[in-house]
Amino acid sequence: MTMDTTTPQTGNDQAAFWNGRAGRAWVDEQQVLDAVLQPFEDLLVEAVVAASAQRVLDVGCGTGGTTLAIARRLGATGRCIGVDVSEPMIAVARARAESEGAPASFVCADAQRHAFEPASFDMIVSRFGVMFFDDPVVAFANLRRAASKDARLHAITWRSAADNPFMTTAERAAAPLLTLPPRPPGAPGQFAFADRQRVASILEESGWTGIDIQPIDVACTLPEKELVGYFTRLGPVGLVLQDADERTRARVIATVRAAFDPFVQASEVRFSAACWSVSAAAA
Repeated sequence: MTMDTTTPQTGNDQAAFWNGRAGRAWVDEQQVLDAVLQPFEDLLVEAVVAASAQRVLDVGCGTGGTTLAIARRLGATGRCIGVDVSEPMIAVARARAESEGAPASFVCADAQRHAFEPASFDMIVSRFGVMFFDDPVVAFANLRRAASKDARLHAITWRSAADNPFMTTAERAAAPLLTLPPRPPGAPGQFAFADRQRVASILEESGWTGIDIQPIDVACTLPEKELVGYFTRLGPVGLVLQDADERTRARVIATVRAAFDPFVQASEVRFSAACWSVSAAAA
C-alpha cells in the first residue's frame, strides 16, 4: 500500500490513521503514487500470470491500482478483490473500477480480522500492504484460511530503513525542526518486515509453507515537480507539517527539498527501492 508512513500500533489505530489524514493524502496523490509504484504493480501482475491464478485477493489495495491491473489481465474469466481498511481509498478504487468497467471489486475491512470465504482464492498478493497488522501471525493465518489448497502468496515489502535512504531522507532532514513520531523496530509500519527471518517465522507460524524471501532492488522515478508535494503530504514529515506554523513549514520545505538533491537528475527524482519479494504456498 504505502511508501512512507508513521506507525500506529494497533488495528484500531491503523483504521483511524488510514481513514484520516493519511488516507486522504493517498487519495490526493493517487496518480503520482501509482506512477512511482508501477514497477511493483508489474511484478505482481507477472506473478499472477505465472501462477495461472484466476481468483485473486489484493491485500492493502489502497486506491486499487494493482487490483485493477490484475483484473484487466484476468479478464472476464477471473476475479480480483481488493481489501483495505481505508474508506477514502476504497471509495476511489470502486469509482475507478466502475469508470473503466473493470472486473474488480473491493471490500473495506481489516484483512487481519475479516471473515473471508474459506478457500476462496488461489492467489493472494500485496504491494506494501501487509506490514501494518498489529498481530501478523493472526493476520496471515486468516489469509491462509482464505486461500485454497496449493494457493500462492506473493507480497512485496520494504527491507530496512538503512537499505532505503530515499524513504527516510525527509525525516532525517526535518528532525532538527520538527518533533516526529518514532519508528519502533518491528512495530506496524513501513519497515515492520525489515528482518527476513522474522517474516519467515511469521509465515511458518501462520501455516504457510514453501516460503521464499528474496531481496529485490527496483528502480523508481518521480517527476521532480511532484517532489515537494510528495514529502509535504505523505509520511511522518507530511503529516506533522500539516499542523506546523508557516515559518516552520517554510524552513522544513527548504531544508528537506535540499536534502533530496542527490536523488534529482534533471526533471526526475530517481531512487532504488530495496524490498523483499515474499512468496509462500498454502499446503
